[in-house]
Amino acid sequence: MRKPDPETEARMKAVMATHARERDERQQQLPAIRLEGEAALRRLLPVAQRDTGQSSVIARFLLNLYNGTRFPFDMTDLRRLDYNLFDDCIAVLKMDFQLLKEVHLYFENGGSMWTALANQWGFKDYDGIESWR
Repeated sequence: MRKPDPETEARMKAVMATHARERDERQQQLPAIRLEGEAALRRLLPVAQRDTGQSSVIARFLLNLYNGTRFPFDMTDLRRLDYNLFDDCIAVLKMDFQLLKEVHLYFENGGSMWTALANQWGFKDYDGIESWR
């Protein structure tokens, strides 16, 4: 393998240094991201359990984070949300990006809660089955 020319090598080193700096900054922000994300998740679940148009969007969003293959989510549906709900979704997404644990595990009996959510809304999963059995 040929060694890159000095200019290319310098650009590569600069890119790698920038990436390392961004990673370190994100690691420093991680505790705040997780705190904000968990608080937002705890606000969103009760909304998802209600019976409104925004509730269905939140329910689908949470189910998608739980299992995106089984419960696809159209990101343009976020446009249907109030600003506060949108911001909460983004906070949860940022938390979930650097996964500590699955979203349903932030709640006692979370698996049952997510099953109930899918059943409540009658969402079809990946297999096309109405809700979960």
